[in-house]
Amino acid sequence: MLAAACAGTPVASPAPSASTAQTDRPASASPSGSASSAAGDGVKTSANVKLVANVPRAAPLDGPMSWNSDLAFQGKYAYVGNFAGFTIYDISDPAQPQTVSQVSCPAQQNDVSVYGDLLILSIDEPRSGETCDSRSAGPDRDGAWEGLRIFDISDKKNPAYVSAVRTDCGSHTHTMVPGKDEKKLYVYVSSPGPEPDSKTCPPPHELIQIVEIPLKDPKSAKIVAKPNIFPDGQGDGAFATGCHDITAYPEKNLAAAACFGDGVLLDIADPVKPKVLQQVRDTENFQIWHSATFNNDATKVVFADELGGGGMPTCDSKTPKTKGANAIYDIAGGKLERRGYFKMPREQTAGENCVAHNGSLLPIKGKDVMVQAWYQGGVSIWDFTDSAEPREIGFFERGPAGGQNAIAGSWSAYYYNGYIYSSDILKGLDVIRIDDPLTDPAGQVTMDDFNVQTQKSY
Repeated sequence: MLAAACAGTPVASPAPSASTAQTDRPASASPSGSASSAAGDGVKTSANVKLVANVPRAAPLDGPMSWNSDLAFQGKYAYVGNFAGFTIYDISDPAQPQTVSQVSCPAQQNDVSVYGDLLILSIDEPRSGETCDSRSAGPDRDGAWEGLRIFDISDKKNPAYVSAVRTDCGSHTHTMVPGKDEKKLYVYVSSPGPEPDSKTCPPPHELIQIVEIPLKDPKSAKIVAKPNIFPDGQGDGAFATGCHDITAYPEKNLAAAACFGDGVLLDIADPVKPKVLQQVRDTENFQIWHSATFNNDATKVVFADELGGGGMPTCDSKTPKTKGANAIYDIAGGKLERRGYFKMPREQTAGENCVAHNGSLLPIKGKDVMVQAWYQGGVSIWDFTDSAEPREIGFFERGPAGGQNAIAGSWSAYYYNGYIYSSDILKGLDVIRIDDPLTDPAGQVTMDDFNVQTQKSY
């Protein structure tokens, strides 16, 4: 949750290539791209997990607040969002990722997804304009803009800005739902709000926004619906109303929305007119319903709670195991029924921000296994095949980043074609491998692309 374009094409600049870490001790790249020792990095892993490569952030995306954010994948490329823009990596050899291009386009949070030749960024910050050369609008928000930016990535070395769509309260995250006719792409915009004195985020805000992108004419993208998916009103979210994140499973005509104080199960057979199947709350354990993940059969949903908004040390003995954790819900008779909770089990120090954050399913038939980011808690791989008795099977983490309550660690950790890719806020892109009898079948599945908020069966 932590926390928005050029008159023409944004500046795309080459950056140092990856470093590798083939030994049991990880290594990270110097600015020149050569490998250097990381023995003092405080890395700890389970016996079945190894860091195989790290690519540090590089100029112009390496400033103090140029945090890495979300990830997306397409063929041999990984796309990494950053508060200062985004980077495209060639991951043909996961142990030797190569930087293809970087685009300077500042805004919070720049969460990224890709579809065909299009790349979409979520902007959750009032800017002076829609293009990449805009600046933060500051307290005077008259004329400010926030929402979605769209890029053409047909030339990976030179991504080109295409257009933007303004949305109320910006776009904290977004979810792609392909149209039935394959001519249109729908994007569900999730955003917190309202801000009563804001020009870009007026009340009320108990809704999501749906943007239609004609694939042959992305410049004409526009909002086509603002459905209110809260028939019973919205729960007492800690920060806002609206939704934080939505995961769609188009093949199943389902979506699960994590909406601050609520979890919502949706029928998306008509992508422009989602229908509410159920709305659930857990006021005892959950503070911020942050994200959702279906299992492959769409018989379960994992909802994550981002207690404290991502900036607090909640992975300690003082915080209950059901808070800042994952709740596993079975879908029984079309209804969500809570079965159990999972929380990363290693206690962190009082200076480490740690809470459940972005993760994805591993493609293993007959088993329910996730990899998940926990900020400074690192990366956890866990099995929820038994919904009532989830268990961790592997982990990777660094030591404290330094400084009391420093914002650091893994923002997103996703599995893609045999490897785990972790977008570390300060350290850059980590490539991690798990070798375990439970997870080995996942290596036999090849994905053509992967956007975590748009699930596909395997």
